[in-house]
Amino acid sequence: MSTKNIFTNHEQDPIWTAVDGYTLSHLHPTSHPQHKVLNDVLVNIRDQGMPDISTYPVMAKFLALQCRIANVKHVLEVGTLGGYTAIWLATQNPGLHVTAIEVDPKYAEVARDNVKMAGVSDQVEVIVRAGLDVLPKLKKEIDDGKRPKFGFVYIDADKMNNWSYFEAAISMCLSRAFIVVDNIVRSGKLVREDAQGQEGVIGARKLVESVGKDHRVDGVVLQTVAEKSYDGFLMAVVK
Repeated sequence: MSTKNIFTNHEQDPIWTAVDGYTLSHLHPTSHPQHKVLNDVLVNIRDQGMPDISTYPVMAKFLALQCRIANVKHVLEVGTLGGYTAIWLATQNPGLHVTAIEVDPKYAEVARDNVKMAGVSDQVEVIVRAGLDVLPKLKKEIDDGKRPKFGFVYIDADKMNNWSYFEAAISMCLSRAFIVVDNIVRSGKLVREDAQGQEGVIGARKLVESVGKDHRVDGVVLQTVAEKSYDGFLMAVVK
């Protein structure tokens, strides 16, 4: 999958990019049925002038495969941007339903267009509103039996609210569901003294420390290098 000229505003290394390019050429080649549409989605996000902060292809496929392993049927995504990750999850897991939240109406419109282009409109629901406003409503629907609990939650939104999103999601999850929060390591800024005042770092550290104290979940942070950047994510399992 070629993402040349897609992720351009990140810390990059030619080796990281080459490894992703080589492995994807064999494990998600151009002959794959969804290869073209997934690439077209990224191109459309770029062409619509949206920020190049979509989940990168290797990470998106990793999440899709995790959903397949766990036989996940219902996913909650907080911060869908242009719908790229939701489309990966849906195209790789027929029968899976994604509830995707996006605060920006323009981004949500692009996401819906991309979802339609990918042919998964019946699997992806895009809700336009701030996550902290939507989550209590979803919780009530679950409590009232109008919506099933989630087997996977992906959080990739405003970083200062990482813990608020995470904490709200726990009670909407099945036992043994998993929650992933992206952009935690932030090129090592998570532990760099000169970066401790940055909002993204403050939000990431609050999340890590809060998850560590919460007995309802068990979590770990995994560092990653890829064509997009050096970063990492927190993954937690609901007990």
